[in-house]
Amino acid sequence: MPANLTNFSPAGGYVDSDADDLALVERCRAGDAAAFEAIVERYQRVLFTVALRMLGNHAAASDAAQNAFVKAYQKLDTFDQTRRFFSWIYRILVNECLNTQRDGRPLEAIPPGLAAVGTPADAFEAGERRRRVQAAILALPTEYREVIVLRHFTELSYEEIGEALHLPAKTVKSRLHTAKERLATALRGLESRP
Repeated sequence: MPANLTNFSPAGGYVDSDADDLALVERCRAGDAAAFEAIVERYQRVLFTVALRMLGNHAAASDAAQNAFVKAYQKLDTFDQTRRFFSWIYRILVNECLNTQRDGRPLEAIPPGLAAVGTPADAFEAGERRRRVQAAILALPTEYREVIVLRHFTELSYEEIGEALHLPAKTVKSRLHTAKERLATALRGLESRP
């Protein structure tokens, strides 16, 4: 296994070309460990972001993303090259997130960023908004949380989300619509609290 998997960091590249992914998978299957390191570099940021939005906890998200890479590496021979690699590894990540939730690890709101523009009051207000949105996302059932995260935090198309979740694009649109309605309702409820 490539050494850098033990030093996983949530910094890296975003989703790239499917042909490049397939070439890297083939190289990795042929024994080229550097090819899997390239896969990790390509997907670590997007998988970490998805895990963070699904779990709401930095350490748990980092663990889930790292575990997803380890399992992907171990099961690379089961990858069907007629499918998209991102969809395959995404599914592994979602299963890791679900396992984390089942293990009873508490879901926590993501702490607001330390850097902010404006006054301290502006920074506090922005942090509170982020906290409320994250709390509302974490309160959604998994099937709605997934589509919100994939659409708005990884910017996948309906078709790409459908492929990752094994759903028709129409179902993705429907779930996304329902998820947005639930988020809006939850956020209105949070704003009305003191």
